[in-house]
Amino acid sequence: MRVLVTGAGGFLGYETTRSLAERGDTVIAFDTAFGKPLLRLAGDSPQVRVEAGDLTDLANLVQVFEAHRPEAVVHLAAVVGVPASLGSPSNIVRVNVQGSLNLFDAMRLFKVARVIHMSTEEVYGDFEQACASEDHPQRPTNPYGITKLAVEHFGRSYGQFHGLECINLRTSWVYGIGLDRPRPPMNYLEAALTGRSIDLPSGGDTVIDYAYVDDVVAGILLALDHQAHRHDVYNLASGQGVSDREMIEEIRLLLPEARLRVGPGLRPYSSGHRMPVKGALDCSRAREEFGYVPRFDIRRGLAEYVNRWRERGAVS
Repeated sequence: MRVLVTGAGGFLGYETTRSLAERGDTVIAFDTAFGKPLLRLAGDSPQVRVEAGDLTDLANLVQVFEAHRPEAVVHLAAVVGVPASLGSPSNIVRVNVQGSLNLFDAMRLFKVARVIHMSTEEVYGDFEQACASEDHPQRPTNPYGITKLAVEHFGRSYGQFHGLECINLRTSWVYGIGLDRPRPPMNYLEAALTGRSIDLPSGGDTVIDYAYVDDVVAGILLALDHQAHRHDVYNLASGQGVSDREMIEEIRLLLPEARLRVGPGLRPYSSGHRMPVKGALDCSRAREEFGYVPRFDIRRGLAEYVNRWRERGAVS
């Protein structure tokens, strides 16, 4: 299969591109910029074709579709994260919403039916229960969540009028080696592994469903391959909510020398705004529909991160 991956230069995009290429698919890796790992992958693998471009440029997208004729799309390109969206909501609308509309139009023009769109738990806003299913009310509280929910709805509209099949995967906080955003659990792990201390006044009661990157990539491929979807939205995470306090306890089991402390209460965003109340994501629909079974709970995910961090240090 020929698969266009948007956002291929990012953390999740690289891992998805690599996994698709390793199983024999031809991947058109599309992004505004590419890091060394993806360029090395493209140099080593005839399955990967790199195309620099911008989703907000429809003419550029049309040229890419004309040149490569993809059969499906994995749509990962976006301005990601709540703080970035709070600082520039107009930019995140331009990239996330207008960029997605351009992608859908290019797919319509070249009769490409299926797109796997990476959405987010931010579409739920404040969780009303400890574990949210896909039927949870969608009341996003920040521009990032609002744009992702808008893309979901536009995908449904293009499905109704143009036959597009937009499958939305709502994931939570994805983590793993290669993600350069200083947020849990990476900030805690990196501090413990490098001998630094962290002492935060609050945030210990913040509960997040942390999704290890290998599980998310596996879910993307399963959704891409599934022949007949009965739903257009699926949760994709670990299925377990973990508080910062519980996470630090797990890290101390792995790294007893860790000097980490977090006070009680909920964690604010870096901007000082309140973070929505979160929890676990119910992934039973994805399990029943296309066999998604996460392999990494928080304990196994943290251990895998530490092992890969040490392997990377040994190689360098």
